[in-house]
Amino acid sequence: MPVSRALPRTWRPLLGRVVAYSMAVLVLVLPTALWLRLPPESRQAWSVAQLVTVALGYLAVAVVLHLLARPRMRADRGGLTVVNMVRSRRLDWAEVIAVRMGAGDPWVMLDLSDGTTMPAMAIQSADGARARRAVAELDALVMRMTGVGPDR
Repeated sequence: MPVSRALPRTWRPLLGRVVAYSMAVLVLVLPTALWLRLPPESRQAWSVAQLVTVALGYLAVAVVLHLLARPRMRADRGGLTVVNMVRSRRLDWAEVIAVRMGAGDPWVMLDLSDGTTMPAMAIQSADGARARRAVAELDALVMRMTGVGPDR
């Protein structure tokens, strides 16, 4: 499959981001709406410490949801930058041997030249046909950039 887009190219999961950011909005909007519907005497019964504790709890949930939506992968002439939930790694093209996403795999796995594998959460199987196209595109790009044929 020919690489259809020029470099640099960035992949991001669609469904994972939509769900994570939708939940983050709900975590902010629903409690705020409920708070505003409370009678004034009920709102006044809360101390500043209680309000801060609840706000920090919501902030913690929002941070976790952002981390779930964070994965991306950027390809440029020099290689791949893989950003997963909490870790990022820069790979030269020569380090990437194969791109795999088998049936039942949640995301792409990159086989590396040092014999290890690395998850690349930027392409997630939950995205269906979009993910399959992205895997084929990334695989073709790896073959083109490394000069290695499909029989690797």
